[in-house]
Amino acid sequence: MANYVYIATSLDGFIATSNGELDWLEELPNPEKSDYGFAEFMNNMDAVVMGRKTFSKVLTFEQWVYDKPVFVLSNSLTKLPESIVGKAEIVSGDIKRLIIQLNQKGYQNLYIDGGRVIQSFLQKDLIDEMIITRVPILLGKGFPLFGKLEQHLQFKHKKTEIYNNTLVKSHYIRDR
Repeated sequence: MANYVYIATSLDGFIATSNGELDWLEELPNPEKSDYGFAEFMNNMDAVVMGRKTFSKVLTFEQWVYDKPVFVLSNSLTKLPESIVGKAEIVSGDIKRLIIQLNQKGYQNLYIDGGRVIQSFLQKDLIDEMIITRVPILLGKGFPLFGKLEQHLQFKHKKTEIYNNTLVKSHYIRDR
């Protein structure tokens, strides 16, 4: 059982602009139309746990991008769009209990997505691995990847890859 983060940040640590936009990611040169390892990563995941804001952003994409079950962590969302019924489920409550329930249902490797959700999982020390791609842009403000923690969390570096002489993707494993 493991909980994974796979996310891109600006050099100054933001995952989205102040208005939640990701357009700065779309401006990157990508002549080979690479997914930078995302499909390979997703092949090893059993399900996705994301926050409501991330879910709302994903709904703006041209098509649904997940072929794995998606669990939307929200205390305010009550209904899914018709086009997503059967592909996603709304969940709420204590995240430790949620992880236990998902593991009991056979979902062992979980992709954790969304700034606040990632921060909540880190606060409870529930992230086992992080794959963070740094994009060479300074946004100056926006939604930060990391927030305040009550304790230090040590991670070990596993590997780093460079894409297009631009992106730096580093993989870290929780050192418990």
